[in-house]
Amino acid sequence: MDSTTAIIAGSGFRDCFAGAAEGAAETRWGRASARPRRTIVGDAPFWVLRRHGEDHDIPAHAVNYRANVALLKDLGARRVIALNTVGAITDICAPGGIAVPAQLIDYTWGRAQTFFDGGASGLSHLDFTAPFAPGLRGALLDAACRGGVACIDGGVYAVTQGPRLETAAEIDRLERDGADYVGMTAMPEAALAAELGIEYACLALVVNAAAGRGAGSIHAQVEAAADRAEQAALTVLAALGEGVCDGSFAASQ
Repeated sequence: MDSTTAIIAGSGFRDCFAGAAEGAAETRWGRASARPRRTIVGDAPFWVLRRHGEDHDIPAHAVNYRANVALLKDLGARRVIALNTVGAITDICAPGGIAVPAQLIDYTWGRAQTFFDGGASGLSHLDFTAPFAPGLRGALLDAACRGGVACIDGGVYAVTQGPRLETAAEIDRLERDGADYVGMTAMPEAALAAELGIEYACLALVVNAAAGRGAGSIHAQVEAAADRAEQAALTVLAALGEGVCDGSFAASQ
């Protein structure tokens, strides 16, 4: 079974993407979060890698993003769909919805950001004008349309360090910077994929209003909205997989 499309599954999805783990998690960049799995989504094969580990015990700042991306590259993945849970800063998308962001701002620190550290690894200055691959973004939006799922096209994803959530003042700052969503995992994942020539796009699950933007506790909002966002994302992925089988997905690339 050949698969050139991979899914990096974030928070949630613990009971999704059934399939046998194959191969090792070790790479030249260290150990990946988990062994990759082969799974069928919408009748098409995909690789799935669980970003936070099989037991969901790896926080965002401790993920070995280089190992994860390198492992998928070695498996032959040419496209990566990242599933990221985010909070809504603006009113662009209500909790329980999904979005395909177009831009990001990186506020992380201390993470291994590149495969090109100099020396034997060489040096490369990545053109990162468009952090999310336009063709793959379009394929996700088309799949949402075919699946009858409302999906927001665009917006700016602010990537924070974690693992704590943000203060209300920090969210105010992110909004002034132009951000619409806040999460912890799109960077350096997106840049690393681009360095290896992998198309990368984010399917963001909006599970709460960001700090100071909603009523009640953030954790209560997540509990109320996460299942709806997860089901919407799974419907989009199923429609995408059906597009692989009928040729419409390949034609969009």
